[in-house]
Amino acid sequence: MTCEASVPVGARRPPLECSPYRGACARRADAPASRRTSGTVIRDLAARLRALPPSCGPVRLIGVDGHAGSGKTTFAGRLAAALGDAPVLHLDDIATHEELFRWTRRLLRQVVEPLSRGETARYVPYDWSARAFGPVRELPPAPVILLEGVGAGRRALRPYLARLLWMELARDEAWTRGRRRDGEAQSAFWAGWVAAERQHFVEDPSKPFADLLVRQCSEGYEVLSGPTGTAGPDQPLTHGDGSSAMC
Repeated sequence: MTCEASVPVGARRPPLECSPYRGACARRADAPASRRTSGTVIRDLAARLRALPPSCGPVRLIGVDGHAGSGKTTFAGRLAAALGDAPVLHLDDIATHEELFRWTRRLLRQVVEPLSRGETARYVPYDWSARAFGPVRELPPAPVILLEGVGAGRRALRPYLARLLWMELARDEAWTRGRRRDGEAQSAFWAGWVAAERQHFVEDPSKPFADLLVRQCSEGYEVLSGPTGTAGPDQPLTHGDGSSAMC
């Protein structure tokens, strides 16, 4: 699911404390402890994103992609706070039961194209519980807007992104976390979702085009240069040994 919520599908929980990433997290051996905290890493990243040139009209549109269950919503919420409460558009509000991934044209028409003209976007969010679209929401242009969800880095959107961030968690581990989070009641939905997500990333992968990789560590987050090798407007985030300069 594009949603990282643990409540019934369609509802959104308040921000929670992050669970530690259980994989191996490389760190600079000489990095001071203060630079290993989640808050410092996210503040540094926010400063870099604010310094980027606009990518979608006056907006710096930042994609936060990754497998369902990888922690995208929690991370995007923390990054948005560090950006001064930047707007976050959750792809849960765009996808539907019938269009888990076939929502590109609607997103472009309702959101991306108006923002690219410097206009307020007006989109119709989907209510997963009612299985129907709800009232129109407005999304005015802002210096930075986060686009969060599975498929945020798809090829049709990448020309409008200032940066693409990928939550670095193996798909099987992410899916296991997601299933545990959503409970047995959503097991049938998850069975269909896993097949759809797998097929989506075969046809339209995001990770190979990510500018930055984000990992959850026991002490917060780690940010690494992604496959594109694009770190930021001033200096790279990684050293030659692959360890992070932001963790």
